Amino acid sequence: MSDDIKKDFWKALNASPYVMVGLNGNDAHSVPMNAQLDKDANSAFWFFTATDNRLAAGGPAMAQFASKGHDLFACIAGTLRTETDRTILDKLWNNSIEAWYEGGKSDPKLVLLRFDLDNAEIWTADASLKGLFKMATGMTMKEGELGKHAEVAL
Repeated sequence: MSDDIKKDFWKALNASPYVMVGLNGNDAHSVPMNAQLDKDANSAFWFFTATDNRLAAGGPAMAQFASKGHDLFACIAGTLRTETDRTILDKLWNNSIEAWYEGGKSDPKLVLLRFDLDNAEIWTADASLKGLFKMATGMTMKEGELGKHAEVAL
């Protein structure tokens, strides 16, 4: 099951790449970020941000994700690091990112962060017909009747 749920996660994240990210052990709230995905990298994604963003320092972090249709949820653990590979920056750069940085790719405030993924808990909300009937009639639900849950290594 974990391979199927991982595939579902990557598909959902690709369709709506918005996550809430916060540094571990930090009292600051998480911030919304737009994950930049690379189809050749399945254990990382990236964020363009500014040097004054609370995430810019990097470190152990958590990201929370809810799919566009609210049928998949994930809590992702990993580590934020400054990405220094210019080829990655060039590959991920696009017009919607450029709109945020007056100096373009050379903007002195621009930082590209790589989120190296460790593991995640993923939940799907895909009720079975039996599960929907039980919920509608107030019957006791059993695990798996409203979706799946897995702890996976990413």
